[in-house]
Parts: sequence; C-alpha cells; structure tokens
Amino acid sequence: MISAKLFKERYFAQVVTLLLLLLILVIGAVPGYLKGNWQWQEPPPITNLKKLKQIRQTGLALPGWQTIEQAEQPIGEQKWSLQLIKKQDSKTETEAVLLLLPQNGPKKQPQVEWTEINGWGRSRWGQWDIAQSRVVEFTVKQPQAKVKARFFRAATTEQTFAVLQWYAWRDGGDPSTLQWLLADQIAQLQKQRAAWVAVSILIPMEPLGKIDTVWSEVKSLGKTVQDTLMTNKL
Repeated sequence: MISAKLFKERYFAQVVTLLLLLLILVIGAVPGYLKGNWQWQEPPPITNLKKLKQIRQTGLALPGWQTIEQAEQPIGEQKWSLQLIKKQDSKTETEAVLLLLPQNGPKKQPQVEWTEINGWGRSRWGQWDIAQSRVVEFTVKQPQAKVKARFFRAATTEQTFAVLQWYAWRDGGDPSTLQWLLADQIAQLQKQRAAWVAVSILIPMEPLGKIDTVWSEVKSLGKTVQDTLMTNKL
C-alpha cells in the first residue's frame, strides 16, 4: 500500500509542475495577447520533422546492435516503428523489441501511447499482465541528459518481458506527458520546440522473474536509444 507520505510527495510534485506550467503559459501568452497573436495557435515549426518521420520507415540504427527486422506497426490509431534487434558478444546474445513513435506534426502531442501499447500487447499475445512497476532514472553523458522512464514486467501467454518506456526529447526524457509539455513550453519561449519520440523497449526475461536481474541490460539499451535519438534525430 502506498504510504501517506509518498502520496503527499507525488501530489506535491504534480502541483509544482502544474504551477510552473501555468506560470510559463502566462509569461508566454501575455506578450502575444497584447499584440493580438496567440502563440499556441501557431507554435514554432519543428525543424527536424523530416528526420523524425523517417523513423517509421527505417527504424533506428543503434551502435552495437543488429536490426533483424523492421516494419511499420499499427498500434491503436497510430503507426509505430517496430524493430527487432540483437546484440551479441563473446558470452551472451541479447534480443529486444524496440517500438518508436515519432512526433509527426508541430501540433501533435503525446497522449495515450502507453495505454495503446498495453492494448497492443494484449491483442498480440492474448495477455499483458503488468507487475513490479516503478520509475527509474538514467543519464546520457554526451550531451548530458537525465531520463526518467517507466520500468515494469509484462507477462504474456508466450513470453515475459522487461519493459522500459519514456518520451525522449533533445535534452532529456520522461514517461509523463505533462513533463514533456513543460519542456516544450520552455522551448517555445526561445522560439524552439521539444520534438519528441515515444520509446518502448521490450527485453525477454525469465518467466515471472524479478526485473532487477535485467536492469543493467535494459538501462544500457535505454541509454543507447536516447543517445542515438539525441545525436541523429532530435
């Protein structure tokens, strides 16, 4: 059971984020209002939109990983890139599923991507039971960016996966749509945008095992994905 202290901490963090977002909106809106120009009706363009859209057709070339197969995958009402990848060293071979949904327009916002992935998992495998869910953090060093992500175990009728999910942008990432909106509003004050890519990584693991046992592998792949997106796409 969630303790009262933890609940208060999460509630306080959400309130602070909302207040910051409201402050940014007011600061950004007042000059536009006085000039008769509402900024949120015509947000600044996304200069790298073409590169982002290419992800659906080509996937993402990851250093140290081999792409076995890549295709556009309808999930919910959107089209993701579904990429089967493999990494092999002298001792072990690791396979993973990489799902990527890039922003496809200047007004497109992240909304229900994680819910759609859950529905896709149930449709594909007949079962998608989530357990051991938590929020984790990792850091990409060059350029430095901190990422928060959802990390959980998903059990299906055929396979158990360790799953890592977040929205990536050029200087960070978070599984919360609210955090992306805050980053985008800050960027818009500088006439820029926080273009985003939804990332969902699935790595097979021991049936009904502990996700801590594969965290090192999952974190390593998460860092590689974030770094590659920041370097080549975002």
